Amino acid sequence: MCNKHHHEHGHCHDNEGGCSCGCHHHHEENEAPMWRALLPMAVAALLLIVGIVANPLPAWPWAVFALAYLPVGLPILKEAGEEIAKGDIFNEFTLMVLATIGAFAIGEYPEAVAVLLFYSVGEYFQDRAVGRARRDIQSLVNLRPDTAIVIDHDGRRTNVKPEAVEVGSVIEVVAGERVPLDGTLLTERADFDTAALTGEAEPRSIDAGDEVAAGMIAIGRVVRVRVLRPYAKSALQRIMTMVEDAASRKSHAEMFIRRFARVYTPVVIALAALIALVPPLLAGGTGWAMWLYRALVFLVISCPCALVVSVPLAYFRGIGVASRMGILFKGGNYLDAVARLSHVVFDKTGTLTTGQFVVSQVTCAEGETVGADNLLRMVAAVERKSTHPVARAIVAAADSKGDTLVNAANALVADMVEEEPGLGLRGMVAGHELLVGKAALLEAHGIDTDKTETTTGDTMVYCGMDGHYAGMIALGDQPRPEAAKGIERLHALGIKRTCVLSGDRSAAVERLAQTLGVDEWHADLLPEGKVEQMQRIKQQCADTGKVAFVGDGINDAPVLAMSDVGFAMGGAGSDAAVETADVVIQSDNPSRVADAIMIGRRTRSLVRYNITLALGIKVAVMLAGALGYASLWAAVLADTGVALLCVANTYAIRSGSR
Repeated sequence: MCNKHHHEHGHCHDNEGGCSCGCHHHHEENEAPMWRALLPMAVAALLLIVGIVANPLPAWPWAVFALAYLPVGLPILKEAGEEIAKGDIFNEFTLMVLATIGAFAIGEYPEAVAVLLFYSVGEYFQDRAVGRARRDIQSLVNLRPDTAIVIDHDGRRTNVKPEAVEVGSVIEVVAGERVPLDGTLLTERADFDTAALTGEAEPRSIDAGDEVAAGMIAIGRVVRVRVLRPYAKSALQRIMTMVEDAASRKSHAEMFIRRFARVYTPVVIALAALIALVPPLLAGGTGWAMWLYRALVFLVISCPCALVVSVPLAYFRGIGVASRMGILFKGGNYLDAVARLSHVVFDKTGTLTTGQFVVSQVTCAEGETVGADNLLRMVAAVERKSTHPVARAIVAAADSKGDTLVNAANALVADMVEEEPGLGLRGMVAGHELLVGKAALLEAHGIDTDKTETTTGDTMVYCGMDGHYAGMIALGDQPRPEAAKGIERLHALGIKRTCVLSGDRSAAVERLAQTLGVDEWHADLLPEGKVEQMQRIKQQCADTGKVAFVGDGINDAPVLAMSDVGFAMGGAGSDAAVETADVVIQSDNPSRVADAIMIGRRTRSLVRYNITLALGIKVAVMLAGALGYASLWAAVLADTGVALLCVANTYAIRSGSR
């Protein structure tokens, strides 16, 4: 798109080939004021009008137009000289200079000025469009607070830069302000606005001890956070780095345009030379001025600015739109890839489900009089001694029924709690000996159980009391609220097949697949089993499209790496999954996969449209110019107009959410 883009964040990406015609759009760190860019064009336009309407110097009819030429022409002459000095002879500036000097030579003074004036106007609007797209992405920089309030051991507050805050420090975040660094929430349960990171509008409640990410906004109260990691490794910095790096990863269309421009520009310059020389020579040396004029028209219209600017801009725009939704593409090539997906494969736990156990049923043994609520309270008293996710779910269920137990008069307290490794716990509660855990634990103590996990698919916790079977508690991993809608949207987009690969038991995976409407499922898989299934799926659809895998765990990294497009659920995803994936979804919303596909498809469709539009119009005007049916005015209007139209089209890329 340009030889050097000076990003606002300070990085400079040399164009790895870029436009061989030299379509350069400079975006300085400190953009020039609008008036400074518009003033030269305004002066040139005024002098052009004066020259056309009432030329005050009839003896030198070219003089006023030469003055009009200077404000817009000198920058072009400077750029042309710099590019030629670098060895880039076939650049856009050279084309403009050749065309306008030739026009002056044959007395077409107004058209010579008009070529550069309209070209400058077009460049101005293109630069603004590119700058707007870049700001869409770099608005992430505004998420980073300039200072962090550090609380020392004496309770004193000090404002320091986030980069200078040490891990383990306690920081304070005022209501309405952004969290400057990743950390653990020290304050009791608090609400945070996560929209800037995840694209989700609904505030998120976070409990004390849970992690908060840099960029979140504290809602309603002052909170304190203990810093978990340095600024350079924060969630916000990771997002910014991913998006910045994405700009340097070219799509297939961008690579094609780059190669195309390198061949195209020298060819059209050679054709322009032939137009200017061959017909007059064949006519016996007559008509030089006419054929030179036609060659100049051919030169002006030949520059592929519309393609070289609009194609990369479309991908940049797509990346920016997605990033505001919490979808981070690691390059324009992945926008292309998601547009061609035919199969989407999901991990189960933590991706389609919450990854958190919830008590779904408490069943007492036949003839047992303790009652379901009391059984739950007694089991919870034992499970409080464990940190296992199942234990936490049982305790949470008991607490939700009002048995907070902490400093409560009616609290059930377990004594003499012992763990039997791999089986469960044993303890005394209210004078009763309880065994809590797998069926094998009770059987090891001579107690028969009612095994029902093969029919329900839930995780079962069995309870034995005083040597007899007392009942069981069923727990399930709940589907994410957005999961069913996400699968439905994928089918509506024409995804041919959805699939779940899981290490969970068959009954649980089958029930989830049926609940969500997933087409295919495979259970009881170790990480290598997931890889084998992915290889099989890729072979099956090798001729029909690409395969995506969506996962969040460290064990998903091998499958993410081998899929055509790997999606990492970044909200709770492991670092390994996020690093391996091609697309990172910052929220835990699986429906964002459909959004990513829609943005990819819209981007690809727009790129194809712009290529067709630009080439079609340019070829038509080039032929018309060569045959004498188009003037320099028409050529410059067509060139600038098509470029601006293609740039304007990029704003058709919008959010894919419904």
